[in-house]
Amino acid sequence: MLYYLFNFLDQLDMPGAGMFKYISFRSGLALILSLFISTAIGRRIIDYLQRLQIGETVRNLGLEGQMSKKGTPTMGGVIIIIAIVIPVLLCARLTNIYVLLMLFTTLWLGALGFADDYIKVFRKNKEGMKGRFKIIGQTGLGLIVGMVLFISPDVVIIENMEVRNSEGIENVHYHAKETKSTKTTIPFVKNNNFDYAQLVSWAGDYKEELAWLVFVVMTVFVVTAVSNGANLTDGLDGLAAGSSAIIGVVLGILAYMSSHFQFSSFLNIMFIPGAEELVVFAAAFVGATVGFLWYNSYPAQVFMGDTGSLTLGGIIAVFAIIIRKELLIPIFCGIFLVESLSVMIQVGYFKYTKRKYGEGRRVFKMTPLHHHFQKPGNAGIQAAFQKPFNVIPESKIVVRFWLIGIILAAMAIVTLKMR
Repeated sequence: MLYYLFNFLDQLDMPGAGMFKYISFRSGLALILSLFISTAIGRRIIDYLQRLQIGETVRNLGLEGQMSKKGTPTMGGVIIIIAIVIPVLLCARLTNIYVLLMLFTTLWLGALGFADDYIKVFRKNKEGMKGRFKIIGQTGLGLIVGMVLFISPDVVIIENMEVRNSEGIENVHYHAKETKSTKTTIPFVKNNNFDYAQLVSWAGDYKEELAWLVFVVMTVFVVTAVSNGANLTDGLDGLAAGSSAIIGVVLGILAYMSSHFQFSSFLNIMFIPGAEELVVFAAAFVGATVGFLWYNSYPAQVFMGDTGSLTLGGIIAVFAIIIRKELLIPIFCGIFLVESLSVMIQVGYFKYTKRKYGEGRRVFKMTPLHHHFQKPGNAGIQAAFQKPFNVIPESKIVVRFWLIGIILAAMAIVTLKMR
């Protein structure tokens, strides 16, 4: 909204109004606003949640410091959502299809997570929303996002191509026209554009339509996987919020590079017109998650609940799909991936050993993985070798996961040239 106001004032030659034309200025303003909003309204929302007696219900699972969390207000993801939406509405161009998709994603998954938390807290149902309804909500979002990217004429790319001159020097050239495309960036490969159409090359005249179908299916899978991964990661004070902030920085950098002709040419990646507005959204996202840490860092005064974790994961997934970097998700979302894999490995191995030996066995003491380091005792390989295990303090586990997240974030950016 401020963008249009100051654009009008700039036409009236008001001094300084032209600053709003610059992505760097609007992104910085969005970051500052989101930080201010999340810290300013956080205390009020926490007090309100406490008056409503919206506290976390905790089962005693033998984890260090677990019972001290009992009664801590949950549903704090509302703070993050407000701190993202308001700065984006103020600082971004609201006619941009990508900004509209990101706002829709934020509100859609925010509502889905809020419904889940509402069932847990007010209906006193510890299981929350049935898993199939969550999947339906995530799948619905994926379908909508995929179809909008397919249908909208504003969703185009300018494809990059590498050309060698007579002296053997490689130069990056771009096609003259913007095109609808199902291409995406793939890491560690010289010509790093992968087209989903290659998966349906056998379809002949229907290859283009089937390629978009594959793209939509991929969108549904990525949205579901990443939002659930973020949900599983939200188990320690500050872990999900801090990890998401790091990922948000990566996404902002990738969006800026993909929307800047010189940078995209230097990196030999596809140029995506209009994606520069996503930098404003990424700045608000980072500011909101970092500001939330003011209250969520150890010892937490509020938990984000599914209202926050499902929203954060969905935002990351849709953002990566829009800038055609979804195949980099296993790298910069490595924390989410490992947390999800630990649960799948634990459940799969337990069921397998129960069928084979009549008694279920575990690889980890407890999953998701971050709880493995909290729980006393031995399990899996440690138990086999009788290796003693010292419980790691929660705050140290979180910081170590953040450090790993920073390393993975740097790796994701480096892969753009490491091929």
